[in-house]
Amino acid sequence: MLSETVTVPDGEGALIGELTVPDIVFGVAVLAHGSDSSRRSPRSMAVADALHAAALGTLLIDLLTADEATADRVTGRHRGDIDLLTHRLIASVDWLAARVTGLPLGLFGVSTGAAAALGAAAARPGLVDTVVCPDGRPDLAGGEVLGQVCAPVLLLAGGRDTEALRLNRETANQLHALSRLRVIPDATHLFEDPEALDEVAAVAARWFVGMGQARA
Repeated sequence: MLSETVTVPDGEGALIGELTVPDIVFGVAVLAHGSDSSRRSPRSMAVADALHAAALGTLLIDLLTADEATADRVTGRHRGDIDLLTHRLIASVDWLAARVTGLPLGLFGVSTGAAAALGAAAARPGLVDTVVCPDGRPDLAGGEVLGQVCAPVLLLAGGRDTEALRLNRETANQLHALSRLRVIPDATHLFEDPEALDEVAAVAARWFVGMGQARA
């Protein structure tokens, strides 16, 4: 298994990511975080491990620099800048696609990274094969962008997170592409229960593998 720390240029600077590619690989997923988490958090690593076990590669990347993330703990300014996050995720998609040619490419957008993932999918229909948004803010992508997404989308929300459920239902209604809303029973905001997170990781892995097989 290949595993390395990589630098992804975004036109103004560089983003740091962790690229892992199993020896046998059927596709690669970009795990994008805009806020509330990071590429090295236990939650991120648990999802990545599940994808690796399903023969999927991962690029774990923070869409904010270290300085921006530190400042955002006080201001929250950058985490809500969907245009900025989307621009950086598009740069990451372009960078990865040039290195894993021929493999299906999916996006896993966490928190505000969900809106960025949908924006990147709309901007790169020829590169992004599918999107998974777990309990994030996909609605922040906006109706115009949602209507331009061509890739299949899986939305995940906790059954006890009523606000996330409402926002995800609204998002699903605005998507013209194939979409599915999967509710994880009894799960709360951000799937804080380890069993709920395990289910999210397993569902995401099956979705990515299924979309990759459909493309083949």
